[in-house]
Amino acid sequence: MDNISFNMMITLSSLRESKGNKYTYFFFFSFVYILIILFNLTLIVTIILERALHEPMYIFLCNLCFNGLYGTAGFYPKFLSDLVYGIHHISYNGCILQIFVIYGYVMCEFATLMIMAYDRFVAICKPLNYHTIMTSQTIGKLILSSWLFTLITVITAIMLTIRLELCRSHIDKSYCDNWSVVKLSCVSTTVNNVFGYFLILSLIAHAVFIVFSYMKLINACIKSKESKKIFMKTCLPHLLSLINFTIAILFDTLFSRYGSKDFPQSLRDFLQLEFLIVPPLLNPIIYGLKLTEIRKRVFRKCKEPKMKDSYHTRKR
Repeated sequence: MDNISFNMMITLSSLRESKGNKYTYFFFFSFVYILIILFNLTLIVTIILERALHEPMYIFLCNLCFNGLYGTAGFYPKFLSDLVYGIHHISYNGCILQIFVIYGYVMCEFATLMIMAYDRFVAICKPLNYHTIMTSQTIGKLILSSWLFTLITVITAIMLTIRLELCRSHIDKSYCDNWSVVKLSCVSTTVNNVFGYFLILSLIAHAVFIVFSYMKLINACIKSKESKKIFMKTCLPHLLSLINFTIAILFDTLFSRYGSKDFPQSLRDFLQLEFLIVPPLLNPIIYGLKLTEIRKRVFRKCKEPKMKDSYHTRKR
């Protein structure tokens, strides 16, 4: 790749309405980001501190929340800075770093959701063998494999991208993504396209595995009232997370590749940002409210400072 491409600055699209209402947007997205950090950290800390929650399902949930924090960290600081200062450009190296984080977030999210589907499949369809199959070693291997898969695919995609010589410098998004940078190239991108379709197929394979798991789960739940209870309590949050994230990524991918500029700008902005706003915010809320063990312990942690204060007050 030409050194000129490495040293170039890439311009990003801003929200069309942000010039007149940039502080409104800044406070709104700042509030959303604070909630994302607060909700996800609350679940992570609760799961780590409570020994009763050191079960496979909660450990995988902890990984999901950590990934949400990781992915949003690659987007919100830069995006909020752009809103305040009106500087909608980024260095090429900064763009590649943002691709690494956001792209990694997407891949790890799908891998984690697939692992969680497998965990629920074993818990409901093979309850007697659950603790034999889902050992601490298995849990460690599954989490490690999700991050290794992410690392390998992201590094490969970036290596294929940085070899390209760029002849344009504008991305029609508020952040950098791999396909948008590939489109800036003035040389052949066939290899990138082939690898991109390979990744799409791998994500489809993830989805097929999850659908197959849930077909088995639903079949098992029909036969047993106890299994039906477990399904409603633990599988419903997972299904909501999966559907929400899959639809968000599907819209973003299709719009990036085939979207028309005739789309309303507000809709285009929403499709670009939805998977970075809703899933990281919704996941801890869904699981925190639906999973009784987490909900009870979070509320107990929140009450502890008040109980200590009242104790000290009475002691005085």
